[in-house]
Amino acid sequence: MTDQTPQPLHLGQNSALPASPEAAVLDYVPNPRPGTLYLVRFAAPEFTSLCPVTGQPDFAHLVIDYAPGETIVESKSLKLFLGSFRNHAGFHEDVTVGIGQRLFAEMQPRWLRIGGYWYPRGGIPIDVFWQSGSQPEGLWVPDQGVASYRGRG
Repeated sequence: MTDQTPQPLHLGQNSALPASPEAAVLDYVPNPRPGTLYLVRFAAPEFTSLCPVTGQPDFAHLVIDYAPGETIVESKSLKLFLGSFRNHAGFHEDVTVGIGQRLFAEMQPRWLRIGGYWYPRGGIPIDVFWQSGSQPEGLWVPDQGVASYRGRG
């Protein structure tokens, strides 16, 4: 890292789970392959948040794909950010899109998409998808690999 690049807050440190998504600090580090078009995928198959109406837990399988720009997100800080939703009440749509928009705004990748595959509540699974724009030409983007709901296992 250069002198201008801040050191990651969480990497190599003991870090407590943030109290809320707003309190979570996401760390970004320089892209080790600047100028190269490639895809990074994070899968969080055990994501949880709270229903804003009942306070009951909601469960989802999140898949985050992005084509890095100048930086990449540091994975430990991303895990802590996602974990901070465990006590956060939000509708599936707000949670999924909010995660994607925050990552896109802060990291400024060339492209980002998120799929939120939510497990049923009241008998209806809800899947939420957001992307920052058109996929860059030449970027290999495999299927997110999460089946439509049929026991989703």
